[in-house]
Amino acid sequence: MKQVKKSVLLWYSAAEMYQLVTRFEDYPRFLPWCDRAEVLEHHEDGVTARMGLAYAGVRHDFTTRNRQVANELVEIRLVDGPFSMLDGTWLFKTLGNPAVDRPACKVELDLRYGFSSGPLEKLISPVFDRVANTLVDSFVQRAEQVYGPR
Repeated sequence: MKQVKKSVLLWYSAAEMYQLVTRFEDYPRFLPWCDRAEVLEHHEDGVTARMGLAYAGVRHDFTTRNRQVANELVEIRLVDGPFSMLDGTWLFKTLGNPAVDRPACKVELDLRYGFSSGPLEKLISPVFDRVANTLVDSFVQRAEQVYGPR
């Protein structure tokens, strides 16, 4: 099992960052490894979504069930795909007093994953390691595109 833990402090609100992370259909626009993304089902507490991983000649789809707490958290759990395990948590924490201070937040990602077989791990792990390690940075860049630099 591998684990990636990243956090960043931003001059964007927790709500703005939460919206970027939960707009799965926009992922192919700014995640270079994502060639398609769709919400398969809406639930009372989140969604089930499928994403296509296409990077360095590797192509695989995976599906996750994502429990969401508006503007605070997204919990990711594997439904199917080339992983033996994929789960993680995005946390969005408001910093300061939003009524007085300029918007700011802390975004944390804790992602754990493993692959279902040795040969699959050799093929996909280098690609997914890069994806996982650049995920937070990709959303920071997306925030600048959508909301403007701050």
